[in-house]
Amino acid sequence: MTDPKTLCACGSGANYADCCEPFHLGREKAATAEALMRSRYCAYVRGQIDYLVGTTLPAVRTTDLWVNYKSTADSIQWIGLEVMSASQGGAEDKTGKVEFKASYIQDGERAMHHEWSRFRRSAGNWYYVDGVMAES
Repeated sequence: MTDPKTLCACGSGANYADCCEPFHLGREKAATAEALMRSRYCAYVRGQIDYLVGTTLPAVRTTDLWVNYKSTADSIQWIGLEVMSASQGGAEDKTGKVEFKASYIQDGERAMHHEWSRFRRSAGNWYYVDGVMAES
């Protein structure tokens, strides 16, 4: 378990133990596409590679997905998340989109990842489908 006073990296302002940790431990499921996106960002920050793979839609998983997620997590220091907008992705929706900006440092250089992520709900679970880079 983590220190209950540790703020969650997802930017919610809540403590990790009360925010994304229950998702990462499999005790709870994200109720919305935005909640899943935030928990996936936090998983990158914390190196939770199995969670990233498990929350990727099975139909789009590749054989090298785990290695690719691990490589990204190891080479980038994520330093901030800003959710710009979300469309659909609610508890009753089947699909959703979330636009976000994630700040990071790689090879000593500060940069920004700006993406529109697509999500799909299947059998009551939200999954990441893919993302399109947005112009910053």
